[in-house]
Amino acid sequence: MPAALSLTSDDWLAIEREYCARSLANFVREAWHVLEPGQPYIHGWHVDAICEHLEAITNGDLNRLLINIPPGTMKSTLTSVFWPAWEWGPRGMPHIRMIGASHEQGLAVRDTRKMRNLITSPWFQERWPTALTSDQNQKTFYENSATGWRQACAVASMTGKRGDRVVWDDPHSVEAALSIAHRETALRVFQETLPTRLNNPDKSAIVIVMQRLHESDVSGFILEDDYGYEHLCLPMEFEPERRCTTSLGFVDPRTEDGDLLFPQRFSRETVDRDKKVMGSMAVAGQFQQRPAPRGGGFFEWEKLQVVKSAPTKLRKIVRYWDKGGTDGGGDWTAGVKIGHGDDGIFYVMDVVRGQWAAPQRERVIRQTAELDGTGVEVWVEQEPGSGGKESAESTVRNLAGYRAYMERPTGEKSVRAEPYSVQVEAGNVKLVQGEWNKAFVEEHKTFPVGKHDDQVDGASGSFNKLAVPGGGPAVLLKRRR
Repeated sequence: MPAALSLTSDDWLAIEREYCARSLANFVREAWHVLEPGQPYIHGWHVDAICEHLEAITNGDLNRLLINIPPGTMKSTLTSVFWPAWEWGPRGMPHIRMIGASHEQGLAVRDTRKMRNLITSPWFQERWPTALTSDQNQKTFYENSATGWRQACAVASMTGKRGDRVVWDDPHSVEAALSIAHRETALRVFQETLPTRLNNPDKSAIVIVMQRLHESDVSGFILEDDYGYEHLCLPMEFEPERRCTTSLGFVDPRTEDGDLLFPQRFSRETVDRDKKVMGSMAVAGQFQQRPAPRGGGFFEWEKLQVVKSAPTKLRKIVRYWDKGGTDGGGDWTAGVKIGHGDDGIFYVMDVVRGQWAAPQRERVIRQTAELDGTGVEVWVEQEPGSGGKESAESTVRNLAGYRAYMERPTGEKSVRAEPYSVQVEAGNVKLVQGEWNKAFVEEHKTFPVGKHDDQVDGASGSFNKLAVPGGGPAVLLKRRR
């Protein structure tokens, strides 16, 4: 009789316990049926990659981890369900305390409940008996007999408790990521709240897992400076120039441009189908983990031809100011001057741009008007609120002697820029050669998800004043999609 047939049920349980303890990926394979009894487990190499980096936190080799990966690739289930259950069970760390947060309370509760379903299942309890205390067993918070606990919360309400693990899953929703106010709130939470929610500032860990939605999202903020985060970035389609490597020795194993991340679940046919529906900007962020498409998205910026000079005779010239008010950092002020030629071409003639406090900004705007001359019409964007109105009125008064006007724009910036982008696409916008050309084009590459949009705002403002009598929004062509 083969030796294997003599093993008892206890022997098999011991083997399975050891198998699961050896790696998180092993545990995922064995435990999958508990959470998804009707769905067969489909493994991908990216699961091993994520598990390897989470295990490094468990082993004390990492305490800050940023994961950028497309939706539908088990990111939430791995980081917020299987990993904490693995630490409590197979790794024998039931004392671990974990806070699971998201931009929405319901998402955090969903994964907290899934973990509870897993650890209270007969399968788990037979292998790693884990008792939850009866007085602390709720869908948003539960505690085990070893004083370990799991809490679910929206980030805005992440107060009071401190954990050994803080997992922030999707700091931004797809819709809210384009909101400046929302992004500022999320970044404030990252800077001020997350560090204070740790049991041990030196050893406790923060894991942020998300898709890229804007240059100034939480990932962008982390990547801009060195905050000690290991970065695991796995786009849906491989881009050789962005191959991910980490300090653990991980290297994205794909070799050919366009190789898929998880073809067992997202086939080429499926990915191509979804890309058509989503559009280039959504594909760039949600699939490719960068805010803007590889070759640009909203604007066909490569059609912005640079010429030595504008025609001497122009129908009309407008300089439009998008004002910021931060000295040396933050928002920029930009004044974009565009002239409309008899040839039908719109010539971007000059861009004045800087990060100035209000007094210096007003001096620059006045000096620029003096250099432009009275033949140039000047428009100033009015920011929302009474303060914005007063600021715009002050600028117009400062421009006494010139044709200066203010307006309060309505609608999304991308909607206001659409008519201008149509003319860029048609090759009807040219840039007069100048030192400002490079920064101007770079901003067009990432609009509307770039870190800055002041030059595009100024350009679209000038364009709309030139293209339509009275300066209203222009719709000159139906844009091809």
